[in-house]
Amino acid sequence: MSDVLLSVERLAATYNRAIRAVNDVSFAVRPGEIVAVLGANGAGKSTTLQAVSALLPARRGQVAAGRIVFQGRDIASASPAKLIRGGIVPVLEGRRCFPSLTVEENLITGAIGRDAKSREIRAGLDDIYELFPRLKDHRKTISGLTSGGEQQMTAIGRALMSRPRLLVLDEPSMGLAPLVVEGIFRALKQLNREQGLSILVAEQNSTVALRFSDHAVVLENGRSVLSGASVALRNRDDIKALYLGGSQQTDVGEKPLTRAIAGH
Repeated sequence: MSDVLLSVERLAATYNRAIRAVNDVSFAVRPGEIVAVLGANGAGKSTTLQAVSALLPARRGQVAAGRIVFQGRDIASASPAKLIRGGIVPVLEGRRCFPSLTVEENLITGAIGRDAKSREIRAGLDDIYELFPRLKDHRKTISGLTSGGEQQMTAIGRALMSRPRLLVLDEPSMGLAPLVVEGIFRALKQLNREQGLSILVAEQNSTVALRFSDHAVVLENGRSVLSGASVALRNRDDIKALYLGGSQQTDVGEKPLTRAIAGH
């Protein structure tokens, strides 16, 4: 379909060709959308995003079944480098920076992969510093000495320097203070609104994810069990109380979503 940027169809993935981490996950991202992948720890969020970004083989993982289609092409067997050049740029869980490089040197590495000219790099840096003013203040600081929030901004900024068509974020709020998380998501929403950047984000923090995304898909035990407009999911008391659990999803194992749906 021409109006779909990314389509994940009945995805199944394993590790070491034996451990099934994802069983049946389906969703779509349309141009200009922010789509959130929600679920408890171990539900399959990171595995799904790694499959989309072609990073599973680096963790001894494999796509076992299903299709991943980006801009009309099946990308299940593509390399990470090819996907980045094609427009899918991941930001991995854990604020992955080059700790011995400065913030600005980290950002510049994101532009090298697309063979950007010096004036394009400077323009890109100006854009990142406008989006994240704290990075401008610390641009000459070794990134390993900056705060967790600044490291996450650096990782996101480096990805944006690659000029993605689809930005793929894995747990960007993990370990960060609520005000920092709010600022990061506001910046991403601004990019989405002003530049039409499509974003796929996996989050355990359902409150912030549902507030800033357009659509969401909920995973449970490696399966997509619910999807829809974020505003609709945000307003469903049964989902919030029995599965998403407010801002942190701590009791998912005891109260699965399938039970919540059955009782709705």
